[in-house]
Amino acid sequence: MRYCLALDLQNDAALIAEYEDWHKKVWPEIKKSIRDAGIVNMEIYRLTDRLIMILETSDDFSLEKKAAMDLSNPIVRQWEALMSKYQRPFQWAKPGEKWMPMKKVFDLDS
Repeated sequence: MRYCLALDLQNDAALIAEYEDWHKKVWPEIKKSIRDAGIVNMEIYRLTDRLIMILETSDDFSLEKKAAMDLSNPIVRQWEALMSKYQRPFQWAKPGEKWMPMKKVFDLDS
């Protein structure tokens, strides 16, 4: 499966640079938690202050299962608290929601 998610960053060049620096040295426990959830590949792209994350997952992956795993992992909670300094959830997001799933509107192969 493939998932595309979006999130905004604080519109501050210094904070955006810090965010990108953190992602050059993601903690090994975070990478392990991502793989353990069934994410085979993850890429994050940025355009100004907008982030797009693309996930390639195993068939048994679910965003809900990943969220539950994250809540039970103190290292992931620590990472997420640190990243919150840089991230700006969408105004329509519920409390605690950050990355929002995107709707596919076109597929060249369809």
